[in-house]
Amino acid sequence: MIGGRLFGRLFRGFGVELAMDLGTANTLVYRKGEGIIINEPSVVARDRRANRTVAVGKTAVRYVGRNPDWMIVGRPLKDGVIADFDGAMAMIRGFLAKAFAPRLWRSCRIVIGIPSGTTQVEKRAVKESAYEAGAKEIFLMEEPMAAALGAGADVTDPSGFMIVDIGGGTTEVAVIALGAATHWESTRVAGDEMDAAIVRYLQQQMRIEISSALAEQIKIRVGCALEVNDERSMDVTGKELGKGVARTVTLTSSEMRQAVAEPVGSILDTVGRALERLPPTLLSDISQRGIILSGGGALLSGLDRLISRFTGIPVSLADDPLTTVVRGCGMAIEDPRKWRNVLMN
Repeated sequence: MIGGRLFGRLFRGFGVELAMDLGTANTLVYRKGEGIIINEPSVVARDRRANRTVAVGKTAVRYVGRNPDWMIVGRPLKDGVIADFDGAMAMIRGFLAKAFAPRLWRSCRIVIGIPSGTTQVEKRAVKESAYEAGAKEIFLMEEPMAAALGAGADVTDPSGFMIVDIGGGTTEVAVIALGAATHWESTRVAGDEMDAAIVRYLQQQMRIEISSALAEQIKIRVGCALEVNDERSMDVTGKELGKGVARTVTLTSSEMRQAVAEPVGSILDTVGRALERLPPTLLSDISQRGIILSGGGALLSGLDRLISRFTGIPVSLADDPLTTVVRGCGMAIEDPRKWRNVLMN
């Protein structure tokens, strides 16, 4: 946490103030007084010959699977943490360039959301990447707290509530009361694992190969966590294994429910472990205040109802769950004195 005097000194005199959700799948940037100004895939394309960045975000996605040998294209984050330092630095720099004029870089302060289970080494990697990209002052906020703030929850209430934030690389489960996370659980099973499960299902059951990007679209359109009354279907074209020719298959919601059953089960287990470790008082609070579901993975059809059925506790889906973390970090930018206790230097 940050002392009031140091916090006040560092938070004065900056021309640009940003909040960033540096996610495994997507990066969002919030600018003080304006709101969310960037929401793009966490992808960077680099020219290995000239050691320069070719593209970031949605522009870089166009190169995936089409890049020549001299171009490196991919996500620099894995499971919510930096796996490729140079790639992360290039990506952050690219997003900063989109967010504001380069001449202001050295007067930029950023609040970045990070998973609650992030190690000191991983935290240092995030901060060093942002410093190298041109930021002047960097503060970190744990994603469950940011998601709770962004969802509009009263985190200062003495009564506890649970937030389940399902991102691309991690699922964060935290119990929050009196402005702090009192208990938390984390698993590196989230939206990306659902996509990978769909890829495996099509390989094993239908003998076709598809990209992870297509798997994500399948998840969005026909994926589900529970049985549905209105069965949906989607035609998908992939490469037939063993033949190397294109083949089209029709996928249904029921099939996709089977495909994602394993990662969904892991998320349920994580929620269950968090509840089992709670003292009776907090468990009673959560039974009354309920569970808030946030993050892009929370949009899987029926997942909120499945978690409620599994726990016996009411579950509500946050408004615009994809943006809760960056909106929560943005609240610290808009009113830093009020939320200084939830930031880490």
